[in-house]
Amino acid sequence: MSAPEEPLVQAEGVVKHFPIKQGVIFKKEVARVHAVDGVDLSIRRGETLGVVGESGSGKSTLARCITGLHPVTAGRILFEGTDITRLSAAGLKAFRRDVQMIFQDPYGSLNPRRRVGSIIGDPFAIHGLADGADRKKRVQELMELVGLNPEHFNRFPAEFSGGQRQRIGVARALALRPKLIVCDEPVSALDVSIQAQVINLLKDLQNEFGLTYLFIAHDLSVVRYVSDRVAVMYLGKIGEGAAAEELYQRPRHPYSAALLSAASIADPDLAERAERVVLSGDVPSPIDPPSGCRFHPRCPKAQERCVAEDPPLVVREGDAADHRTACHFPVEPGESLAHNKAAIRQVSTEPDLPEVEQ
Repeated sequence: MSAPEEPLVQAEGVVKHFPIKQGVIFKKEVARVHAVDGVDLSIRRGETLGVVGESGSGKSTLARCITGLHPVTAGRILFEGTDITRLSAAGLKAFRRDVQMIFQDPYGSLNPRRRVGSIIGDPFAIHGLADGADRKKRVQELMELVGLNPEHFNRFPAEFSGGQRQRIGVARALALRPKLIVCDEPVSALDVSIQAQVINLLKDLQNEFGLTYLFIAHDLSVVRYVSDRVAVMYLGKIGEGAAAEELYQRPRHPYSAALLSAASIADPDLAERAERVVLSGDVPSPIDPPSGCRFHPRCPKAQERCVAEDPPLVVREGDAADHRTACHFPVEPGESLAHNKAAIRQVSTEPDLPEVEQ
């Protein structure tokens, strides 16, 4: 029996905290934002790993750590077996040829004062791979590949629609034929019909070039469509990870179940019969996260153990080998959470926060 293939990306105990400082001349750290707090995950070659969660859960920060845009506070990130958190500046530059990013805002991610040909051609210029007529030819080939008119090489971003601008971002990310592309909510700013076009483009490019995607989104239907596996994040931690269909059909973490119950359903009859899990309270502040399980102040299944003990992310009895859940009392098949009451007193989700100097 052959050994399993090494993952393209392996994150081990990744922590990213942002210090909050006060003072005019001598600044003193008074608190920390726990953006990512001990994340373990892997991304296999050729797959799409979807990451979902509410705003502020740490999805984008984790993505920026994996691309080397944010230095980690602790832990390590292996890319093809090499720890990128210890790379030199020259090593990071070489690493970034293999890892690219598609940003959320197709308007803010493109310099409005530069022509599209220059924007898409930047990777070739930065890494010294092509110049002059050769660079122009490669850029026009990329434009045609993503569905843009190559003759629009000299136009400015303002002359393109939102969907076309995101295609420009895709072309730029694809220029060096990277092994991993991080898609940070790439369709959330687009109209629904344009979203479908961009998503199908990404899938076609993945099939053609064998790309690996880390796909971040709020829209659960989009994540289900594009992802092979899904990780659910809450307040800097992963609560559940599994194959996409496994997680959508059989969520085990109460937070995953609540997210899925809130997803839109196209069929009106099914939507009317769907059970909604309404979570009480707001997401606690990442400056002062709750003790134990971070979801316990809002969890309908919470008990005293959840306040005191942080649950490990492990495979629970009866689950598939790659279905891991961080919950002391996971949701059982057929269990209803709609009317459950928490077994403990709800703790405050609005701690006193230090004033942050602007």
